[in-house]
Amino acid sequence: MRLHEYQAKSIFSDGGIPIPPSGLANSVETVLEETNRIGYPAVIKAQVHVGGRGKAGGITLVQNDNEAEIAANKILGMDLKGYLVYEVLVEQAIDFVDEIYLGVTLDRSSGMPVAMVSSEGGIDIEQVASSTPDAISKTYVNPLLGLSDSQAKTAVLDAGISPTLTDKVANILLSLYNIWETSDATETEINPLMVSKDGDVIATDAVLNIEDDALFRQKKLADLRDIRNNNKLESKADLYGFNYVRLDGNIGIIGNGAGLVMTTLDLVDHYGGKPANFLDIGGGANSVRVENALEILFEDENVDSILFNIFGGITRGDEVAQGINDALENFDTLPKPIVVRLDGTNAKEGMEILNTDHLTVESTLESAVQRAIELASKGGD
Repeated sequence: MRLHEYQAKSIFSDGGIPIPPSGLANSVETVLEETNRIGYPAVIKAQVHVGGRGKAGGITLVQNDNEAEIAANKILGMDLKGYLVYEVLVEQAIDFVDEIYLGVTLDRSSGMPVAMVSSEGGIDIEQVASSTPDAISKTYVNPLLGLSDSQAKTAVLDAGISPTLTDKVANILLSLYNIWETSDATETEINPLMVSKDGDVIATDAVLNIEDDALFRQKKLADLRDIRNNNKLESKADLYGFNYVRLDGNIGIIGNGAGLVMTTLDLVDHYGGKPANFLDIGGGANSVRVENALEILFEDENVDSILFNIFGGITRGDEVAQGINDALENFDTLPKPIVVRLDGTNAKEGMEILNTDHLTVESTLESAVQRAIELASKGGD
């Protein structure tokens, strides 16, 4: 479950992490009330569960009432990547001299929590990891012991943060880890943690995602779920009984089994692509379910290519192939390019059924991933 930025910041603040003065607004009038209370310059931020808000026009810096009114009229009610903006966070703009990244998540390969620090804050951390991996300090944490003071300070120093900021940043990292642990979070992140001219450190963004399976013991957090913006794709996935999570990328993923889908997502990321979703059609999926899954991704405007990764066990390759063919028959032209990788039970029979005039078939997962990324980079052409 994803929290809005303003919700995450409230929890961060309660945990001792400094945040800028801010207020939530749902109308032009309340935006102006908040900007006049906080003062200019101010930042107006769309509160939606999607990344890339700034590039999509959902974040605006304003200097006066006129600019604030224009921004509020533009952002409130806008459709931002398929999400309707109901509220905005009005926040004091920080005059900063540097930006830092802090994050805590679970490293699946080691099975341990990992605390991350980078001096290259303010940009996509995946981009940093790809281009300059040495710029990220990673500290693996024994979950029985938790993150220690010495570990936090070492992580900050290893990231090349100024020694004058070590104690302040380390304390925030400790707070962030504590929030991650006590909230049953899948990830928590500050990007950026801004450094002001006075040497203060302030969290100007906040990410806090909660493990769905732990919500039964996180009642207060569960009550924060915003269902107003469940988009039509998520609602349709619920109707079809799919395990579906919409992400921020442009490569649609369909697979059978959560582990296989997660592996596919990781491999897409490894080769420099960005997954658009997690969609598990489950074991034993028949052609109708396969067709329904394709229907969801065809309707996702963010998807530029679709990668279908099926390993036949309970799910037979010929059934999957028939489902793909059935789905394609409902379209005069193929709305998205599809790359298919079939393996396992009846994979050979499935390959023979597939209409290869309208899709690309790859023999290995690696080649299928790279082909899907290539097609997505061309905008699906």
